[in-house]
Amino acid sequence: MVSMPNISMNETTREKLRGVSTATIASALYKRGLRNQMIQNVVPLGLPKDGRSMVGPAYTLRYMPAREDRNPMSIFRNHSHPQRKGVEEAPAGCVMVFDSRKDARAASAGGILVTRLMVRGVVGVVTDGGFRDSADIATMNIASYHQRPSAPTNLTLHEAIDINVPIGCGDAPVFPGDVIVGDADGVIVIPAEIAEEIADEAVEMTVFEDYVQERVRDGAITLGLYPPTDERNLDTFAAWRKARGR
Repeated sequence: MVSMPNISMNETTREKLRGVSTATIASALYKRGLRNQMIQNVVPLGLPKDGRSMVGPAYTLRYMPAREDRNPMSIFRNHSHPQRKGVEEAPAGCVMVFDSRKDARAASAGGILVTRLMVRGVVGVVTDGGFRDSADIATMNIASYHQRPSAPTNLTLHEAIDINVPIGCGDAPVFPGDVIVGDADGVIVIPAEIAEEIADEAVEMTVFEDYVQERVRDGAITLGLYPPTDERNLDTFAAWRKARGR
């Protein structure tokens, strides 16, 4: 078992990222050559109740194919079982990310464990498998993403083997401490070492995109506006931004 590294993030960075979209972040990452940071085939089960994005550093749990002699129901009596240990160690403010091998035939977790994570201050749960008790989880004050609902216990197909190690979730690489952002479009992973610069750039991009959206609604054409190849649009944007205090 790998000991848990420090899982935390700058709160100013978190606040910035809560106000931007995964689409904008994906564009910022693409400019840096990072093309595979979006977690594939997961959908929101429950979004943050305040309507903003889910943001937190990743705390990970890795599953492997279950071997029947190692996975009886009695294994849950073991307090060092990675799933149970992870639920009690995931720090407040993090997003718990499950590598369930893109297999939703058995649940990654259920309502009781997700409730425990919520009470402990975890802000989100993401799996490339499924959650059981999905209708219950959808009402909780914790963001949640999965492939689809799944009733069978994880023991039937998955063995929780390690916590807070590098994983793949929906084909995206996730390292402990990477910043996880989720919205209605899905979930994206920002490498921890560039999270602050991505946040700054995404905020700036969002302001400009809001300006463009308003201009297009008013009838403007996109040529020369998006991207702003016509310098006059930059002057108009500067005036727009000043007038709105953005």
